[in-house]
Amino acid sequence: MKKIIAQLVLVIGLFLSSQAMLAQGPPEPPDGHGETTNQDPGGGAPIGGGLGILLALGAAYGGRKVYKAWQQNKLEE
Repeated sequence: MKKIIAQLVLVIGLFLSSQAMLAQGPPEPPDGHGETTNQDPGGGAPIGGGLGILLALGAAYGGRKVYKAWQQNKLEE
């Protein structure tokens, strides 16, 4: 019973803390936004490098899984 109550308190605490983190407003638009034309909000975070890293890690992980399955199959024969 104590374990269930402790887990319940933990889940409720995590839920409330995550809700507090979401209580921020959106960022301010750049100067001149919407005065004469609707300008893009800007930014410029590159996603190409991170995407390449994720694809390489996924390929390595998949290759490892295939290799382990192949080794297991080889030992069973």
